Amino acid sequence: MILPIYTYGQPVLREVAQDIAPDYPNLEVLIENMYETMENSDGVGLAAPQIGLPIRVLVVGLDALAEDYPEYKDFKEVYINAHIVERDETETELLEEGCLSIPGISESVRRPKRVRVRWMDKNFEEHDEWLDGFLARVLQHEIDHLEGKLFTDHISPLRKQLIKKKLSTLLSGRFSCRYKVKTK
Repeated sequence: MILPIYTYGQPVLREVAQDIAPDYPNLEVLIENMYETMENSDGVGLAAPQIGLPIRVLVVGLDALAEDYPEYKDFKEVYINAHIVERDETETELLEEGCLSIPGISESVRRPKRVRVRWMDKNFEEHDEWLDGFLARVLQHEIDHLEGKLFTDHISPLRKQLIKKKLSTLLSGRFSCRYKVKTK
């Protein structure tokens, strides 16, 4: 089932999400709904707060990028209770980011190229790995959602001022979007 994506201004997007236990109700259905919602919206990642749930679940699907990044062919993963435990700041990269919760706005964001992430897969098996490249960027963006942060928190005060009117339009709900959203 395709779920509405909560947009800028929704309080859940500013909450720190909570870890979940293996007995979380209907987790498999939730994960499938999140994948379907993400794919319907042409996203590459979706965190549970973006669908109104303050829990540490996120999905990533990078197959659409396989032409430019062959290593992501058929890449589809769920990250439960994901936390960034270390950032390698020796190499950073400035890349354009957008967000399904902030439709129509994209900005350049500087992030480390490599991060160490601890998470559980859908079987609640624990992983602790250094990740790099585009996957590291996507996970930093999505884990930010789990921490109550948005990509706009990483841009300069000047850039924030320049997009203030667009953000106000999102807050007012007077915008159109090709996917289902929840405002106010």
